[in-house]
Amino acid sequence: MFIKDFSELREKVLSNDKKTVVVIAAHDEHTLEAILKTKEENILNYILIGKKDEILTIGNSLGYSIDEKDIIDSDTDEDAVAKGISIIKEGKADFIQKGILQTATLLKGIVNKDTGLRKSGTISHTALLDVPSYHKIIAVTDGGMMLFPTLEQKKEIIDNAVSVFKGFGYEVPKVAVLAAVETVNEKMPETLDAKTLKEMNTKGEITDCIVEGPISLDLATDSESVKIKKYESAVAGDADILVAPDIAAGNLTSKALYVLGGAKMAGVVVGAQVPIALNSRSASFEEKYYSLLACAYMS
Repeated sequence: MFIKDFSELREKVLSNDKKTVVVIAAHDEHTLEAILKTKEENILNYILIGKKDEILTIGNSLGYSIDEKDIIDSDTDEDAVAKGISIIKEGKADFIQKGILQTATLLKGIVNKDTGLRKSGTISHTALLDVPSYHKIIAVTDGGMMLFPTLEQKKEIIDNAVSVFKGFGYEVPKVAVLAAVETVNEKMPETLDAKTLKEMNTKGEITDCIVEGPISLDLATDSESVKIKKYESAVAGDADILVAPDIAAGNLTSKALYVLGGAKMAGVVVGAQVPIALNSRSASFEEKYYSLLACAYMS
């Protein structure tokens, strides 16, 4: 059975062996609130890297007593990133949680060829969304990292997102390569990419999923629109993964579902040696909590 919502995700994580997260730049209220909640619920162990005194103060303000042995003091973001990567390489933690630092600073350390955690291929961001009006978890990728992905990068973005959904129990994830229209238009380059990605899937160059594109958002997710337009596709009205043409479209789509659509969201980075829970510095406690659960399960 596949995981269809975040409640089921939490149950799965609780039934598995407890994982350890290393939190980089942990001196942040919402990050610590999420981390300490997972510890209280016996979901995760943690290693906190950041400004020790601030971490202790924030923990106390939240009503938690943090053991100093679980904190590694660090005054700069760059130092915290280096220490966090070292802990992963030593096998002392299973995944990373981004705290109160710039995403670019964290990713610079992750992708470093000599000291980072990069594997071959593209590292991409996947927003997992539990939308009240949709019948299962849906993903939007990439709205957090890749500005204007090339065709080959879009293929790898799909591969990364599919790996997440395969881990969540989806046997053949359904991938919708989004555009404003469902027809190919040479003046709209994203429709050409979508057509090619679908062909690559048909030829077996993209595997373990069904790719449809170009396809509009309504056709990808709304069965009534599918009936009205008489659109035939296994993906239509039942998409698992929405592939955006660029970072702006991906970011706007996920945030619209989150802010206006009442969705719960988890942000994960896929393609490195370990999962990374990555959210905006202004993200809520809830978003960071669900990101932790997603990465714990992916670990």
